[in-house]
Amino acid sequence: MRWIRQHVFWSLTIAIFLTATVVILLVTFGRSDKTVTRHLPHRFPIASAQFRREMSVMLGPTITNDNHVTALQNGAEIFPAMLAAIRSARHSVTLETYIYWSGTIGREMSDALGERARAGVPVHVTIDWAGSVKLDQALFEEMLSAGVEIERYRPLQWYSLRRLNNRTHRKLLVVDGRVAFTGGVGIADQWSGNAEDPAHWRDAHFRVEGPAVAQFQAAFNDNWMKITGRVLGGEAYFPMLDSAGTMPAQLFIASPAGGSESMHLMYLMAVAAAARTIDLAAAYFVPDDLLIEALVEARRRGVRIRVLLPGPHMDSETVRVASQGEWGPLLRAGVEVYRYQPTMLHMKMLIVDGELVSVGSTNFDLRSFQLNDEASLNVFDVDFAARMTTVFERDLLDAIRFTHAMWKARPLRQRIAEVLILPIKSQL
Repeated sequence: MRWIRQHVFWSLTIAIFLTATVVILLVTFGRSDKTVTRHLPHRFPIASAQFRREMSVMLGPTITNDNHVTALQNGAEIFPAMLAAIRSARHSVTLETYIYWSGTIGREMSDALGERARAGVPVHVTIDWAGSVKLDQALFEEMLSAGVEIERYRPLQWYSLRRLNNRTHRKLLVVDGRVAFTGGVGIADQWSGNAEDPAHWRDAHFRVEGPAVAQFQAAFNDNWMKITGRVLGGEAYFPMLDSAGTMPAQLFIASPAGGSESMHLMYLMAVAAAARTIDLAAAYFVPDDLLIEALVEARRRGVRIRVLLPGPHMDSETVRVASQGEWGPLLRAGVEVYRYQPTMLHMKMLIVDGELVSVGSTNFDLRSFQLNDEASLNVFDVDFAARMTTVFERDLLDAIRFTHAMWKARPLRQRIAEVLILPIKSQL
């Protein structure tokens, strides 16, 4: 009888453990009910008033006029501009980022934030718990001691397991409520330099002035309120913003906590509206079936599509394998795929019809669309789009085109790996 009781006890224990594990996985890796599942038809072009109207009402914040956006290439331009803005702060600094690691750049950023806090400027920092695992506790404590309000987003706790897979991937910096930055760069040394070798990544960041800066501040407030329960307001954060240029722009966010799939919807809308050209630079390219269908349909109506992806230098072999498994239908349809050779390409930039440029933290994958908190800046300006197309084509000179014949010739071991990775594609 004792053996039977022990057997029953352990059987029940194992059953409870397995059930709890399955429940946690389903909750943690589940998708929002608010998910786009149907193809978006081509109705009107990017340049139309209807497209801009729908981008405003569907994505959330309206498209604001009178902005100026400056593109910064690689860490050699990006970090000096960000540090100069922080050091100039007189009223407030808000920073949200996924990656914040110790190192030369981490030290410079922490010193600048700490100096402003000691000078009496309110400084608020949100860093992702998972993305800041390489931040030394001593550096963290130094910022706290200097007066920086620094919070980790969703640290590992037993009661927050259901949100474990939802990270903030946003890259936002706002100074005095008047100058903002976003793009693909994290606070770590691999983003330093000028993409001169595999140790220094290729990336871009964008400096913004004008009415759209208020949307950046509101985006920072989104997660700050989740963590602290406090709202940052007043003129130190939301001053009256005058015209800074002529560029229409909007900064919009997505968060699985809010059931939002804004990023997925934005890409689907932009691809569906394309009439002439789509240029996409993507660090992580694992599209779902809807986006593949949308890109193939765009090719059928004569849209030239160029996709620039990482080449031999990539920080995730799993993503590389999953990505290549999706290229077949695109290559057959005539989508041009290029692989960047010099170093890791960490860019996130979409240019459509020489009218719309979308940049920010969002990758072209299901993790960005459905799991991460993301922020993207849309700029509707022909001159800016032309400059970004020049940047894109300059990078193409350092890339090698990948053909359909090359895709068909990939080795059997890679095909097997693609099949094995397929079930976890949404988590990459």
